[in-house]
Amino acid sequence: AASGSPWRRIAAVLGRAGLSSSSSSTAAAPRAEELAERVRSKERREELCMKAKSHSASINGVLFSPQVPKDPVRRQLLKLAMLSEQLQQVHPNVLAKVLKQGTVYQNEEIVVINKPYGLPVHGGPGVKNCIADVLPILAKMLENMKAEPLHLCHRLDKETTGLMVLARTQEVAERVRLLFKTRQVEKIYWAISLGEPEPTEGIVDIPIVEKKVESHQSHYKMTLAPSYRMSPDDGKMIKIHRNTNAKSAVTRYRLLASSSACSLLEVQPITGVKHQIRVHLAYGLGCTILGDHKYSHWSKLAPQKLPVITLKRLKLDQTKARYLPLHLHAYRLSLPLGERINLVCKPPLFFQKTLKKLELEAA
Repeated sequence: AASGSPWRRIAAVLGRAGLSSSSSSTAAAPRAEELAERVRSKERREELCMKAKSHSASINGVLFSPQVPKDPVRRQLLKLAMLSEQLQQVHPNVLAKVLKQGTVYQNEEIVVINKPYGLPVHGGPGVKNCIADVLPILAKMLENMKAEPLHLCHRLDKETTGLMVLARTQEVAERVRLLFKTRQVEKIYWAISLGEPEPTEGIVDIPIVEKKVESHQSHYKMTLAPSYRMSPDDGKMIKIHRNTNAKSAVTRYRLLASSSACSLLEVQPITGVKHQIRVHLAYGLGCTILGDHKYSHWSKLAPQKLPVITLKRLKLDQTKARYLPLHLHAYRLSLPLGERINLVCKPPLFFQKTLKKLELEAA
């Protein structure tokens, strides 16, 4: 193997960890996948830092020092990617401080935070830091070391930003979850999409199911599972047998502005299916969310292809489109907990800058 190959680097890591070549394969094997993931993570960080200079940045006032290039557009995109990476590296106390300073609302029952971009809600493979893990620390910061751990009431995708509800007790958490389940919570998102939906306002009511995509890089995606199909003989709609694994999914949308081959949409998910907004916009309306590389293509995992005018307004080369973040933000929340609680949270800075560059302004 070449001297710079991942396997040679993994062997070096094993050596530093005290696992010599004489160590049994049984002892080394369980750690191989973990070590490989460390190498991949390190390579991703090195790629982001390539040809970069030091530049300070912050999330909610907490200072970080990501490495960013001179070009202003790539600087904005790579800085965001680096911040996402660094949220996985910081001490849990620092992450809890980020969340505390992003608190939008709190009372004796709930705490509502402004979830940062790139931070997962739950743990998983390759995840070192997540919101669920720092809830006990956050609770103590909010209550002067006297509170019980906060509780999750719902979830947002890792790349989605905005309003997220936490409960102070398990009892309140169950009440809030029931409100979400029975569709009594009004959730409004802002999304920047490619193209303009037709019609400009309506409801997408198409079930969603998870399927495996068979390609050179097999993976799973959520997709539509329509209840009807068009007859090739007479063009009439025919009801088909529903996939037993499909879940009902209903999304209301409204066009707020359009420019530069893009749209600013107000989106209200009536149901709460995984990736519902992303799938309904991409596959139901043909308006993929800007920066949604997962649902830009069905048969492969590849960077989103952007219109020429969009690239021009963003001052971005197509080869750098893979750095674009997902532009989906939980903008407004109305929660009937006692008296109705109505909250609004402005989109993050990168979202606001994109709106300005694309000349998208909500009426």
